[in-house]
Amino acid sequence: MNNEDEFYDAVTGLDSDESCEGISEASFKDAVAEGAQKNNGSVPQENGIRTRRTSLPAPMFSRNNFSVWSILKKCIGLELSKITMPIVFNEPLSFLQRITEYMEHTYLIQKACLQSDPIERMQTVAAFAVSAVASQWDRTGKPFNPLLGETYELKCEDQGFRLISEQVSHHPPVSAFHAESLGGDFAFHGSIYPKLKFWGKSVEAEPKGTITLEILKHKEAYTWSNPFCCVHNVILGKLWIEQYGTVEIVNHSTGDKCVLNFKSCGMFGKDLHRVEGYIQDKSKKKRCVIYGKWTECMWSVDPQTFEGHKKSDRRGGADTKKQKQEETGGENDESDDMPEVQESVAVIPGSTLLWRISSRPAHSAEMYNFTNFTIMLNELEPGMEGLLAPTDCRLRPDIRAMENGNMDEASKEKERLEEKQRASRKERARDQDEWSTRWFQQGTNPYTGSQDWLYRGGYFDRKYTDCPDIY
Repeated sequence: MNNEDEFYDAVTGLDSDESCEGISEASFKDAVAEGAQKNNGSVPQENGIRTRRTSLPAPMFSRNNFSVWSILKKCIGLELSKITMPIVFNEPLSFLQRITEYMEHTYLIQKACLQSDPIERMQTVAAFAVSAVASQWDRTGKPFNPLLGETYELKCEDQGFRLISEQVSHHPPVSAFHAESLGGDFAFHGSIYPKLKFWGKSVEAEPKGTITLEILKHKEAYTWSNPFCCVHNVILGKLWIEQYGTVEIVNHSTGDKCVLNFKSCGMFGKDLHRVEGYIQDKSKKKRCVIYGKWTECMWSVDPQTFEGHKKSDRRGGADTKKQKQEETGGENDESDDMPEVQESVAVIPGSTLLWRISSRPAHSAEMYNFTNFTIMLNELEPGMEGLLAPTDCRLRPDIRAMENGNMDEASKEKERLEEKQRASRKERARDQDEWSTRWFQQGTNPYTGSQDWLYRGGYFDRKYTDCPDIY
């Protein structure tokens, strides 16, 4: 098998939930859920999920006896776009389902739709942007690379949205998604091209692609890109994840902007998982500061209060930093071990809670560190097959076999599907027949002016007669 036939794999505080001032984030979430239940009653979801499962059919397969070094040792500094990895390093989800995890905290979008002040809306949108990557915490398994034409749909009555995604390109691998409110309040869409590089001890994922959130009631559109994600110790030691880089959220209607700095762990790990930034209006005046951890919670506070607290903190922390340097002898450049997790977010008096991460199930470590939301993404109840498009991830046999704990069958099915895709590509090349996407088309993002993949519409009409046979 030559290089062109190889396939890409994506790597891809306080005890109280009350803010120091203002509305409780947790109370709003409960109110949204209660409202959804009243509106929808006990009507089953269109895609068949009535009650969400709370665990996977089989626990995670142990990776202790497998080494990735023999595969990656020739790839240092290169993009991992054509490297095939053993299935043991996967998790039983497609990358399309991993993208769907952006929607776990949809209540934040609904909250933004109800807020009248544009700065408050930007705060909530910023919290949503952080929450959208929170599920990656401790997620060291790779989602399956979607096959060309593969799709995934999810309709959540309780959270008030539906989503459709499609793998629109194979080389380069591009995944497009479109989510919309069931009540017509918002649209959330984008296309993601995760570019990966191996750096000897770590794998870095650059999440190329633009994400767009439209709040229709206020005629607003927000755009941003996700931070970098890095998995450390891929060769030896305990795997751990950090996210870093600058995320700039732009409100194209008001000119407001939020700049978030996802900090790398830094010396002694003091900045591990920390996020810090600010919101400025169109006149570039700072209106508020946002801070927290993407693994825990996010808060907002007045800029003057934040600066005063920071100056006080610097004065008090100078002696502590000197003591740590004397104890450790400085930073160890040879070690790539995860820094010791520092104390939870220190809440500045006068801060308002924007978001707090949901607790994971007690057995999450045995379930690929999935959240409760993630656990249900590949659920397939009786009767669902008749409703889903034949290209839906839930029907993909290699992922299903891995979820059920049958690793040998999963590996064989993955190889069969990849060979089937190669054969289809060669047949199209012979016939000079170009691939046509089914649910998305290339176009221009009306807010950024850049190339994007835009939803054609029509998926939920359930007319799937011309879908490709990919499984």
